[in-house]
Amino acid sequence: MAEGFSFSISATDGAARTGVIQTPRGEIRTPAFMPVGTAATVKAMLPESVRATGADILLGNTYHLMLRPTAERIAALGGLHRFMNWPRPILTDSGGFQVMSLGPLRKLTEEGVRFSSHLDGSRHILTPERSMEIQRLLGSDIVMCFDECPALPATEAEVARAMRLSMRWAQRSRDAFGDRPGHALFGIMQGGVTRELREESAEALKAIGFDGYAIGGLAVGEGQEAMFGVLDYAPGFLPVDKPRYLMGVGKPDDIVGAVERGVDMMDCVLPSRSGRTGQAWTRRGQVNLRNARHKDDPRPLDEACTCPACTGYSRAYLHHVVKADEIIASMLLTWHNLHYYQTLMQGLRDAIAGQRLAAFVAEFHATRAAGDLEPV
Repeated sequence: MAEGFSFSISATDGAARTGVIQTPRGEIRTPAFMPVGTAATVKAMLPESVRATGADILLGNTYHLMLRPTAERIAALGGLHRFMNWPRPILTDSGGFQVMSLGPLRKLTEEGVRFSSHLDGSRHILTPERSMEIQRLLGSDIVMCFDECPALPATEAEVARAMRLSMRWAQRSRDAFGDRPGHALFGIMQGGVTRELREESAEALKAIGFDGYAIGGLAVGEGQEAMFGVLDYAPGFLPVDKPRYLMGVGKPDDIVGAVERGVDMMDCVLPSRSGRTGQAWTRRGQVNLRNARHKDDPRPLDEACTCPACTGYSRAYLHHVVKADEIIASMLLTWHNLHYYQTLMQGLRDAIAGQRLAAFVAEFHATRAAGDLEPV
C-alpha cells in the first residue's frame, strides 16, 4: 500500500464487505458511493452540501479538466482540492473512457489516443504517461490507470485486444506514477463479459501491483443481468485485502447487487443528472416530478427522508419549480438524490456489520416493488 493509504475490512456478510480506506485527507467508509464532480463541481451543489449528504470522497474527470481550465492552471492555483474547495479525498479517472467515447474524433495507437477536443477542436494526445502527469498536477488522492474501455456489445477478439492493450498501458501507468507517498494508484480490470479474459486481466494487474483494483468495462450497454454475471466471479479474482471499485455504477438496485457481490466503491452521474431533469430516487423507486399528479400534493417526496427537499418542501412545490425551470429545482432534487444514495450506502454498511444484509436487501426490493405513493 502507498504510504498514508490503507484499507481495512471490519466485517463481512457473504461476499459483501464493510471497512475503511484511510487516506491522508480523511477516511472513506466502504461500501462507498462517490458523487461525480466532472468539471471540479458536483452540478447544482456546494461542496459543503455534498459533504452534508454523507459523501466521503468525490470523483473528478481528467479529460474535462485537462481541456478546461487545464491541469497546469489548477496546479498553479494550489491543486484540485483547493481549487474546488473540497478538502477531503478525490479520485480522478484516467480520461480513457471519455476519449474512447469520442468516436471519429480520436485515433487509437499503442502509444495512446490522439483526439480533437469537443470544445474547440484543438488536437491533443493522451497516453498513460500524460494521464499520470495530469492526475499528479491535479493532486488527486486516488489515481486511475489509463485504459481502453470498448463499448459492448463487441466481439470477443476486440475485447481481448483492448484488454491486453490496457494491461500494457497499466504497466506504463505504474512506471510513470512512480513513488508518491499519500497517493494511491488503482489498476483497472477489463475483459468484457468473458470469464477467462477477466481472469487474465486480473492476473496481469496483480503481477504489476496496485493499491486498489477497479472493475471496468461494465455498465456500458451489457445490461444488469450480464453485469451481475461478471460480478459473480470477477471480484474474487482480485486481492481480498485491497479496495474493489466498480466504475460507472449506477442505479440503486445495481449498487445493492454489486455490494452483495463484494464491491467496495462505486460512482455514477445518475443522482445528480437525474436531479437536473426532475427525477428523484426514493425508497419507492424513481419519481418524475414533472408529472401532473404531483401538482396538488402537499406531502413530501419521501416522508422518511431528512434532506432539505423532503423536510421543507411539498411535492406540489417541487413540481412547480421543475415545470418553471427554476434553478432551485435542480438544487433540491440533486441534494435529495445524493442524500438518498448516501443513506442507502450507510444502510448497506450497517447491515453488513450487523450480519443482516439479506434482510436489508429483501426489504429494499420489497419497498421499491410497492411503488410510489397513491395520488392524492
